[in-house]
Amino acid sequence: MTDVSIVAEGLAKQYRIGARRSGADLGWGYRTLRDAVSDAVSRPFRRTRRWPQGNAESGDPGTTIWALRGVSFQIGQGEIVGIIGRNGAGKSTLLKILSRITEPTKGYVELRGRVGSLLEVGTGFHPELTGRENLYLNGAILGMRRIEIQRKFDEIVAFAGIDRFIDTAVKHYSSGMYTRLAFAIAAHLEPEILLVDEVLSVGDAQFQRKCLDKMEDVSRGGRTVLFVSHNMQAVVRLCPRSILIEDGLVLKDGPTDEVVGAYLSAGLGTSAAREWRDLPSAPQGEVARLVAVRVLDDQGQVAQAVDIRRPVVFEVEYDVLRGGHPLRTHFELRNHRGVEAFSGHDLDPAWRHRPRPAGRYRTRVTVPGNLLAEGTMFLTIGLTALEPRNHQFYLRDIVAFQVMDTIDGDSARGDFGGHMGGVVRPKLSWDNAYEPGGTAQEGQAVDQ
Repeated sequence: MTDVSIVAEGLAKQYRIGARRSGADLGWGYRTLRDAVSDAVSRPFRRTRRWPQGNAESGDPGTTIWALRGVSFQIGQGEIVGIIGRNGAGKSTLLKILSRITEPTKGYVELRGRVGSLLEVGTGFHPELTGRENLYLNGAILGMRRIEIQRKFDEIVAFAGIDRFIDTAVKHYSSGMYTRLAFAIAAHLEPEILLVDEVLSVGDAQFQRKCLDKMEDVSRGGRTVLFVSHNMQAVVRLCPRSILIEDGLVLKDGPTDEVVGAYLSAGLGTSAAREWRDLPSAPQGEVARLVAVRVLDDQGQVAQAVDIRRPVVFEVEYDVLRGGHPLRTHFELRNHRGVEAFSGHDLDPAWRHRPRPAGRYRTRVTVPGNLLAEGTMFLTIGLTALEPRNHQFYLRDIVAFQVMDTIDGDSARGDFGGHMGGVVRPKLSWDNAYEPGGTAQEGQAVDQ
């Protein structure tokens, strides 16, 4: 790798549980955020920066936790790399170290270029400042001159779609507005390295597509992108290379197809059911609130894996909070490459275009057997209120399941052991007609 943008060597991060003590007490060479900011301001911005290597001891395992344990990798200039793993694996901690929000306990990082980052919603924003003021503040933090920021100002505001609110204090912004402005700033102020965490899940589907397109543009411009996401379709689409982190360790680093496959086969990915027991925190709109999404087998049991020959059922459970509106459930089904197999919406004649009273509902749709191809499938679900039309919730890739096929002659595969492509695999009816003799003369070769 000739032009390297990021070098991470032996990165480890230890946190102490339930204690607030000074770095001297801990003996880790730890610095406060104030120390780090003071150090950064007291020296000029540099194109190449290196975190000092720590030499922490292991600490008491009963009161400490290792978020990262010996993470090493190199990322070249212009690469776009996905960082995947389950919640708590250490992905966000890694990006915080790369963003200089926190320091490693052990190891070091070299960053060769100006870094722009989009982490938790609101990181880097002052709530009392307006969107305009935060835009200039973030540009200054990136080391940009005022004239450079002014040149990009209109483009950033247009991308974020918040021109009416640009002079409003950001403490009044919704999480979606925060995210749109933060991403627009991070992507348009031309950092050599762009770090993006899962916060894109806050935006709507249209804005997510805009962000993915923009990250592709950034990478084509020779800049480096690290993208943390649970959205495997977005990772496969965007990142030729990915890194799988589990329990603070690099489990796999390589082509995204292989890394995503390892992630899913290890059972680290999305499950076949998602339920919200804390209902106030569940996805909801003004009319309805999601309670659960499940993938079921033909016996009504939650199914992480289904036989290709058997039906599979998608179940959406939700509460109607305000009666009097017609509602429509809809779904999209994609494979792990992000290719959509098909979509559908509720056509139950008993409720079609009928206002629904308040209460709990359970909508099921059955996909027949011998239709889906084998592999991992991701289910996106949504609920729309009609008259007037208003999305209540839309959750992309909220659950996933495996479609299993075997070579036993009873599915579309038959006894064929080779590769079969496509996102669907219907079992078709085949017929061969045979005419004895045909037109071939005796002794003439016939192609078989």
